[in-house]
Amino acid sequence: MSEKLYHIALCKEDLEGATTAILPGDPGRVPKIAALLENAKPLAQNREYNSFLGEIAGRKVVVMSTGIGGPSAAIAIEELHQLGVTTMVRVGTCGGMQIPVKAGDLVVVSGAIRMEGLSREYLPIEYPAVADLDVTCALRDEAAALGLPYHVGVVQCKDSFYGQHSPKTMPVGYELLDKWDAWIKGGALGSEMETAALFTVSAVRRIRAGAVMLCVWNQEREAAGLPQDEEHDTEKAIRVAIGGIRRLLEQEN
Repeated sequence: MSEKLYHIALCKEDLEGATTAILPGDPGRVPKIAALLENAKPLAQNREYNSFLGEIAGRKVVVMSTGIGGPSAAIAIEELHQLGVTTMVRVGTCGGMQIPVKAGDLVVVSGAIRMEGLSREYLPIEYPAVADLDVTCALRDEAAALGLPYHVGVVQCKDSFYGQHSPKTMPVGYELLDKWDAWIKGGALGSEMETAALFTVSAVRRIRAGAVMLCVWNQEREAAGLPQDEEHDTEKAIRVAIGGIRRLLEQEN
């Protein structure tokens, strides 16, 4: 496939055989990730899709941003898959939902609550959005090996950032607040916007996928009057993603 795909502006030759991708949401995070890879070079920048190619353990790996939300993430996943990518790891941020999940902690995502719209155009809502077990274990083991504070579990995915942070201003705020309470009672660790799309599209396309999030802030700790500092440096999550992928590649050899 030598023709550049419409959204990500890449063709198969650009990937040089890469079958693994690291997917941050923020285009500005791509060079930061690429700087930690071997032999990294820029590929393309189109819309929200900024991409680099590098190496982990001597194997080609793509780094590409997906933008904010499920629809743009699904386009990135679909088009990378068309170019031969079969393993994808999302590196992102989330807001904490459980009191023990502090700002600066990592969340290795095992599954996502599908409180968004994109995934419903792939599979019925009864179908769970779950991560690949091997990818999840690799990310968990890397976080443990690095001695980083981490949690493994479910996150809540939504389409509306302000629906979460200003629910009382919404006409359907009663529903948003009731569901938020239910997710917390069910043990959801954090809230973000792309992982349900990643896991659902990956299930349909037979991609193995996982995700690791940095907890930026926890509104439940804030409401409880507990101390916390905001954390925006994603380097810990990036290192876990890179190390987790290295573990997966070494298992293949």
